[in-house]
Amino acid sequence: MVGRDSEQQALSAFVTAAGGRALVLRGDAGVGKSALLDHVVSLAAAENHRVIRAAGVEAESELPFAGLHQFLYPLLGHLDRLDEPHRRVFDVVFGRATDTPPSVMTLGIAVLDLLSLAASQQPLLLVLDDGQWLDTSSTEVCGFVGRRLTGSSIKLVVGLRSGVPSGFDTAALPELPVTALPAEIAEQLLDLRHPGLDPQIRHLVLDEARGNPLALLELPPHVRGGRAGRSAGELFGYTGVPLPQRLQQVYGARIESLGDAVRTELLRGALDGVGAGTAADRTRGTRYRMRDADEAAACGLLDIDPLSGEFVFRHPLVRSTVVQTATPNERRAAHATLAQLHRDDVERRATHLAASTVDPDEQVAAALETAADSATRRGGAVTAVAWLTRAAELSESREERSRRLGSAAYVAGHSGRLDHARQLVLADTGSGAVDTPSSVVASGYVAFFEDGDVRSSQRQVFAAIEEMRDSGVDEPNEVLTRLIDLLLAVNQYASDQDAWERSHVLLDSLGNLVPSHSRVYQDAWGDVVRRGAGVAERVERAFAAPGDLEPWDVTRLAVAAYHVDTLSRYRPHLQRTVDREVETGALADAMTMLHLIMLDQTAVGEWDEAERTGQRCLELTTTHRHTLFVHHTQAYQGLLAALRGQVDRARELQAGVDAWARPRGIGFLTQITDTIGTTAALAEGDYEAAYLHAIGITPAGTFTPYAHQAPRTLLDLTEAALHTGRTRQAHQHAQAAHTQGLHHLSPRLHLLTHGALALTTPDPAQADTHYHHAQNHPDATTFPFELARIRLAHGTRRRHTHGRKAARHLLVQALETFERLGAVTWAERAQAELRATGAILHASTPHLAALTWQERRIADLAAGGLTNKEIGERMHLSPRTVSSHLYRVFPKLGITSRAALRDALGRVSDDQKV
Repeated sequence: MVGRDSEQQALSAFVTAAGGRALVLRGDAGVGKSALLDHVVSLAAAENHRVIRAAGVEAESELPFAGLHQFLYPLLGHLDRLDEPHRRVFDVVFGRATDTPPSVMTLGIAVLDLLSLAASQQPLLLVLDDGQWLDTSSTEVCGFVGRRLTGSSIKLVVGLRSGVPSGFDTAALPELPVTALPAEIAEQLLDLRHPGLDPQIRHLVLDEARGNPLALLELPPHVRGGRAGRSAGELFGYTGVPLPQRLQQVYGARIESLGDAVRTELLRGALDGVGAGTAADRTRGTRYRMRDADEAAACGLLDIDPLSGEFVFRHPLVRSTVVQTATPNERRAAHATLAQLHRDDVERRATHLAASTVDPDEQVAAALETAADSATRRGGAVTAVAWLTRAAELSESREERSRRLGSAAYVAGHSGRLDHARQLVLADTGSGAVDTPSSVVASGYVAFFEDGDVRSSQRQVFAAIEEMRDSGVDEPNEVLTRLIDLLLAVNQYASDQDAWERSHVLLDSLGNLVPSHSRVYQDAWGDVVRRGAGVAERVERAFAAPGDLEPWDVTRLAVAAYHVDTLSRYRPHLQRTVDREVETGALADAMTMLHLIMLDQTAVGEWDEAERTGQRCLELTTTHRHTLFVHHTQAYQGLLAALRGQVDRARELQAGVDAWARPRGIGFLTQITDTIGTTAALAEGDYEAAYLHAIGITPAGTFTPYAHQAPRTLLDLTEAALHTGRTRQAHQHAQAAHTQGLHHLSPRLHLLTHGALALTTPDPAQADTHYHHAQNHPDATTFPFELARIRLAHGTRRRHTHGRKAARHLLVQALETFERLGAVTWAERAQAELRATGAILHASTPHLAALTWQERRIADLAAGGLTNKEIGERMHLSPRTVSSHLYRVFPKLGITSRAALRDALGRVSDDQKV
């Protein structure tokens, strides 16, 4: 009775109302009519009614007066009180006499008299369930009686199944529709009776039941059992969910009564996913059009979509019953027809081909493999695994079977299903192929993701690539590419110079067998200082056609963009992709996408958003036991905490990650932990500790090869060296950055290089030149924390060289940024410098304080000459939103045009109070 409050109120009013009346409850099978009839009975019993129940039986629907006999048999004791003509009527009806059968009116009047006699002693409630199966004679009499109960003490309630023709359809009796439960109530009922369901099973049951209470109550145990242990072949031959016998019986008899041609039409429609309910599933594309199926519509199995005019299933349970009552041969024949129908649709054709095929067939296997590639690009990696597994089953050669199982395991690993990937590897190696290249790819990813096992993965992958090279491979192939990309990924995490140098030699020996994307990864992921020239442009070209990229290609190219600080350009694509991949796609790549989004949010000053992204990623990686990514996420969380001055939290995370990563030789993470230590020490003003952590990444005056944090900590090491009296080392480090050309590699490194040169240049004029280069780079505001540090350093220096007044503007800008970011300790440092200029500190500066962080950043970019469209791309906003922000900025700054922005933002009056 969950969700039936309105129906209960209507039935209560029906029972307690004065006088006689009739009511029809009409609804689909399993919707809860019988439960409501039981409720009526209990209400009537509480009101001292005598209750007589009857039920229509399909097997007796051709027996005249069979239903009426159920109602009247308990009242036969009252016959003696009737007059002789009426008694003779009942004798004929019940076979005690052979006279001519009475008319409906004659019999109806006699029944009314009998019921009135019984009701004179006690109010009477007649309850009829499954009235659609009542014989025609009984239906006509019940309709006649139901229309004439006014003024009596008799009530009649009838339950009818929607979609099944019945004599009650023209009886003109009042009706109470019993509809499916609303979505929210259906979820409540399911959770009440089957708590703790697996989310996927819960979603499947809700989708299949569509608010039908009987289905909600009875489906879960069968779905749990039916979805376990099925092969890929069975998956392709099945539509819907396994139904218990009781639910099959709801529609099974009507389906079996149809002609063969109609049942074939229904089966093709069911297997092709024709919708259920009017206007259903219109977004799913063209489906099989069931023809000449009026017979199925007449018996309540199909409806007509009012918009398209095509047949649709009345309920998902009809669709599932159609499939389950068909034989395997019938299903395969239907799938073969559908495969031909969808010959131009890669995925649907492959699905039907796979389900129609029993014996190995290389053409079908190849079609499935093509469909898997298509699904992967759409975020359907989970589906791709099933298709590839089925393709392996249908492969004609052991080599092709092994290759496809390897591909399935590879995609399963990327989709976060490490246990499944491991099983597929075992299925491959158990077939007689020991350590095939495909199995090395899959097992390497499993070991890599699950526990960060970089050393054994490196050894296996090196050996597999060398073996393929030595075997005479003469053209690029998928397995070799996957091995190369895995080697580069493992090398990135290991950050070991010897392994990288050996990899370069190996890849050079492969020549054109190494794809262009892999060459980008090779140059960007390893030693960007020495090999990063031109990487940004190559990444941009690769992203020119994102629709052609697999999710792992998107991720890897975005990692390359991170290493050259152009990640913001591609963040919108990552954000569009990540939610799709988390659901049914490449989950492991989605985790890396979240890492990248967090890194970019941190870089551009969206620190609250970065915190939320990091927490989401941590929950995801922990749930799916990707231990490597758990610690990777915690490393980035520690770095963000250090930037914010949350030193205790930063060091706690630093210690945990370092203790796990260092024994495993995961240099990528230990470099980040050293960066956390450097950043936290700088936040506290402990420059000695900062210097010691920084030189743990790279010595002063050089940039350790294959240490990705070495260029990123350029300003940290330089500043720490200066504050600890290591002027020579600071100067050497800044000069080394300039000599290596770091300022040409990325906008961020341009900022850091000129900032370091300015810090270490004795000549004030030269220093001002470097500060100018740093602060006026077109992308300088993209990195607000680094820019604020440089402005703080510049302001401090100008206070000493040009006087207090000359320093205030720079220090105000630095303070505003630190406060906006939540870099507490850095803000305190800027405040101290401002006090030294004689400024009186208040909460904020005039004009500029009136701008929000987003408004200020938009204003800075607009003052730099960027168009609204360019600003929108930079900040992931629409041009219209940018225009709206500028519309609010102008009056706050007291200006009326874009041309006045630069002066307004730079204007700090002589008597300005901070």
